[in-house]
Amino acid sequence: MAITSYPFDAQAITESDYSRLFREFKENGVADSIGGTAFSAYGDGSGMNVKVSSGFAIVRGHAVYSTATETLTVPASNTSARVDRVVLRLDPAANSITLAVKQGTAGSSNPPALTQTDTGTYELGLATVAVGANVTSISAASVQSERHFLGNSVGAWTTSTRPTSPRVGRLGFNQATSTWEFWNGTTWTSLVAAVDWNSLSNKPSTFAPAAHGHAWEDITNKPTSLPPGPHTHDWSQVTNKPSTFAPSSHSHSWSSITSKPSTFPPSSHSHSQYLESGDTISWANGSKKPYSNTATDGDWYAVWVEGSGTFCRNTSARKYKENIQDFEIDPDTVLKMRPVIYDRKDQIDEETGEVRPGRKGEVGLIADEAHDLGLNWIVQYLDGEIDALRYDLLGVALLPVVQRQAKQIADLEGRLARLEGTLQ
Repeated sequence: MAITSYPFDAQAITESDYSRLFREFKENGVADSIGGTAFSAYGDGSGMNVKVSSGFAIVRGHAVYSTATETLTVPASNTSARVDRVVLRLDPAANSITLAVKQGTAGSSNPPALTQTDTGTYELGLATVAVGANVTSISAASVQSERHFLGNSVGAWTTSTRPTSPRVGRLGFNQATSTWEFWNGTTWTSLVAAVDWNSLSNKPSTFAPAAHGHAWEDITNKPTSLPPGPHTHDWSQVTNKPSTFAPSSHSHSWSSITSKPSTFPPSSHSHSQYLESGDTISWANGSKKPYSNTATDGDWYAVWVEGSGTFCRNTSARKYKENIQDFEIDPDTVLKMRPVIYDRKDQIDEETGEVRPGRKGEVGLIADEAHDLGLNWIVQYLDGEIDALRYDLLGVALLPVVQRQAKQIADLEGRLARLEGTLQ
């Protein structure tokens, strides 16, 4: 069996020998505090690339030192997402440690495996890069650090960056859990064992309490109610007192009453001097006096009823009008209006449900037909729908018909006169 010892004077030592020696002093990792920026990879959305900050690291006993931020190109994205890896790659054949992006497999959520041989290529992972489908840039959120850190005399790491293949007794500080831990050959174990009451030995079975007090809510098995001794309460301490009190019999003057209504709804009554027997015309303000009234004095007016139910007189003087213009009416269109006889539909009172029979055998026109003929100006609309006909405007509609007939009669009379003159 060959035994080799080194380094000694005038002795040929290889880089593999030195690497093996230095690995016992410092294992792989970045020389920085956890969360530091040494060899920190990040994306800034500037394109398909990641940037790696300067730093110092040990890779399988070899040192690498970067003094400036390096920009690495990320391979173009695929139609499926993948996960790439940023690594420090030791290549003994090239005598170098370089930064590289290791491309993952399209459609896989796992990063490519690290190459870690004892004498050949060795890769130290710095970060994973989530490359979305068809993306054209790498954002900050796409890059997740996976750096391992070197400790001073012992290790320092997080749960996800613990040393791989540690030896039994490997000691370090886990910043993720804020505990010192060691490798027992099977698992990482806290340096300080957890102790609970059951694991304590030689503990006393009872404890004499010192003078102390307890809050009311800490007391158990207390009575639900306590009979009070003689005492008094002022008004502000009384709870569940009534907000009002029924007054005893008394009186108030009208001026002393507050919040009284300004008007009072009338009680049940009638207007026999104005209404016909059985009449219930509410929209006319309860008055049907004009029905039995004979026009004998003063000026007479045609009366309209406004949409609000208010009576008003029909005025036609020029002083009430503006923008007066001729209005062309086609006599032939007017003559197409069709007189009809019809029955009114029954009316149902929404409050009482009483059915009021509609009037039968009523003569008139159909507003819809006047609308279809284009005579919209004699049609009334309610809420955008055809509702009624302005029968008071029928005289205006028939005027051009009469005027045309008068002209035709005058023309015929002229022709007849000329014919009689010719025959004499």
